[in-house]
Amino acid sequence: MKKIEEYVRSIPDFPEEGIIFRDVTSVLQDADGLHLAIDEMQKKLEGLDFDVIVGPESRGFIFGVPIAYNLHKAFVPVRKKGKLPCETITADYDLEYGSATIEMHKDSIRPGQKVVIIDDLIATGGTIEAIIKLVEQLGGEVVRIVFLMELAGLKGRERLKNREVESVICYNGK
Repeated sequence: MKKIEEYVRSIPDFPEEGIIFRDVTSVLQDADGLHLAIDEMQKKLEGLDFDVIVGPESRGFIFGVPIAYNLHKAFVPVRKKGKLPCETITADYDLEYGSATIEMHKDSIRPGQKVVIIDDLIATGGTIEAIIKLVEQLGGEVVRIVFLMELAGLKGRERLKNREVESVICYNGK
């Protein structure tokens, strides 16, 4: 079987010159690649005591749900504003150009629950920082954050410096 890095398609000069875009769809489109990605992310949770997995739309759903299923844990979706039907809490965060708002159901995390956040990629860390605020607002404790890929050049891990952060693949650039 190939290494997980071999399933990630790298596209030079996208979305702008000098950037190498790391495309997760090439992992998803290959049964072996998808299986390996989920297995490798799940290994980052071995021996950890936790109650629930939280994942942002949409790729956090893709990787978080099968891991939650495999480990018999609940999964809590974090969505863009206006997508959840019940009472929610929200957090704003900055994007490269502008800002965004995410939300989760107000009853999705109970006080004292230990939470793992799963997503495909850490870049600047802004989305995950906002998710942490939501989890903590509801009384949960983030015990680990797991990514398939990390773009170390964007320093997202520094933004989450007081957190336990794991990534399967780490790229030095942006």
